[in-house]
Amino acid sequence: MNRREFLIASAAASLLPSLSFSGKLFAAPASTPRFLLVFLRGGYDCNNLLVPYASDFYYDSRPTLAIARPDAGNPNSAIALDSHWGLNPVLRDSIYPLWQRKQIAFVPFAGTDDLSRSHFETQDNIESGEPTRHRNHYGSGFLARLSQAAPGSQPIAFTDALPLSFQGGKGIPNLSLRGVGKPAFDDRQSSILASMYKGTAYAASATDGLELRQKVSKDLQEEMIRANRGAPTAKNFAAETQRIATLMRGEYRLGFVDVGGWDTHVNQGSTTGQLANNLANLGQGLAAYAEALGDEWNNTTVVVVSEFGRTFRENGDKGTDHGHGTVYWVLGGNVKGGRIVGEQVAVNPQTLLQNRDYPVLNNYRDLLGGLLGTTWGLSSAQLQSVFPGARPNGLQLV
Repeated sequence: MNRREFLIASAAASLLPSLSFSGKLFAAPASTPRFLLVFLRGGYDCNNLLVPYASDFYYDSRPTLAIARPDAGNPNSAIALDSHWGLNPVLRDSIYPLWQRKQIAFVPFAGTDDLSRSHFETQDNIESGEPTRHRNHYGSGFLARLSQAAPGSQPIAFTDALPLSFQGGKGIPNLSLRGVGKPAFDDRQSSILASMYKGTAYAASATDGLELRQKVSKDLQEEMIRANRGAPTAKNFAAETQRIATLMRGEYRLGFVDVGGWDTHVNQGSTTGQLANNLANLGQGLAAYAEALGDEWNNTTVVVVSEFGRTFRENGDKGTDHGHGTVYWVLGGNVKGGRIVGEQVAVNPQTLLQNRDYPVLNNYRDLLGGLLGTTWGLSSAQLQSVFPGARPNGLQLV
């Protein structure tokens, strides 16, 4: 199948969701390693995914956002994973069964050494795979370099345009899964509020205040759009994973997909609201992906990353701001899961970075280098070509 035929077939698949790609169409051997990187663009709040429920500081820092300690009588409380960490209950029916089957692990205090707290700089940092202080190949991504080191990997990006992580490679296709989101703010509500003050001494102040609110809301919405870089939202992701699984079950072995909507500065929520909805859809999508792969799930590793975490304390708008350390997910039928892994520290004011963020104790290049090296049996020299200067450590997850 040449690139033109692939694009035509892909377009048909997007118009006809029931259309599947026949396994006979592709010649890739079965039972070979598969790897999917899921990039949460916008910096998701890991503290309300993996809840540090043993920390009183967590509850002091989040008066409206904190998720209750595990309580069998409260369905909205955290699901205890061990004596320190709990899972957001919106993932009870999707991710928690994978935990029970020991097919998912979480790596807290993970991330990069980039302290810019810029969506774009840190996203590019991760996708390049190079040390922050020594980046020099801005047109080269680590997945492209991996595809060259592992010729049988058959790469594909499920994105609008080829992401930086695959740039510099040869003949790598991309298939858009772009969705359409709804505006975050309702103009009708503003009009109703303004009419309440019409003809009063407060009319001008009310109008100015509403206009300012709309401007700030618009600015925040535009920031989220920029942070997403065209990635579909988690809602759309949940609907697309079966199609991704069809392609990954067939010809492709090395995939990348990004999911937007995680820049939650305002009204983030805890077990309900924006973040909870995103996590629920993400969890459902990953569970559907695992199921759709069938027996090939046992040959699959999925890693979920984000450019950074968010501030440990909630802000004045009942949201969180750009942070540093975050929590990565590692899942798959071959993953030695059911564990919280990697270097960790107690969650208290003394251990926060700059008194605001999780520190990064588990570098993404070391973790991914270890996982990918084991998956494709790469030599030390090959791994250094993918992640220059990294010290691969897959935390014995695969």
